[in-house]
Amino acid sequence: MDTTEPTVSEPPVRVFLLDDHEVVRRGVRDLLEADQDIEVVGEAGTCAQALARVPALRPDVAVLDVRLPDGDGVTVCRELRDRMPDLACLMLTSFDDDDALLDAIMAGAAGYVLKQVKGADLVSAVRTVASGQSMLDPETTRKLMESLRHHEEDTADSALAQLTPRERDILVLVGEGRTNRQIGRELFLAEKTVKNHVSRLLAKLGVERRLQAAVIAAHAESAHHPR
Repeated sequence: MDTTEPTVSEPPVRVFLLDDHEVVRRGVRDLLEADQDIEVVGEAGTCAQALARVPALRPDVAVLDVRLPDGDGVTVCRELRDRMPDLACLMLTSFDDDDALLDAIMAGAAGYVLKQVKGADLVSAVRTVASGQSMLDPETTRKLMESLRHHEEDTADSALAQLTPRERDILVLVGEGRTNRQIGRELFLAEKTVKNHVSRLLAKLGVERRLQAAVIAAHAESAHHPR
């Protein structure tokens, strides 16, 4: 009598695709689904579609294009991870862009690959982030953050003096990578109110992106609490 227990196969990695080009989505879908252990459970061509569909489909990995007609994949990453902390987001872009990489890091992305990537490497990247590992090289991340920090330091102190106490509170939370929704919960404010505060503080700091504000916040924190 054979007492060997049958092997239990792992469920396939569930993937969602966001790209505004149908031909790209079709190509990536075909590539991923050629692997029996990966299943594409849904796709979208806009940020709005992705934000509506992903929470219902509960994928393990979201492959997100960085540049989209109604926004950007980094914002989608931030919003989805706010709702689904276990979701692994893999950013996919045609451009080797340090700013986009930094934004992706701040949004909690697990990886960042160029569309020129070889098919086998993209499959490997999906598997890597699905297993809970990061595709972001720590040394590259450190150098990029250091470069941006030096760029912002010179104007940080005078810019911070313009902020109201409420804006300073929000800046600290932006520096921690919080989304507007999370900041609202923390400070008991409506998400729209937080968005307005963030827009004003960015203008006062003379920057356009949350990441730049986060670097200024980090500089201010180190200045107040030197080692």
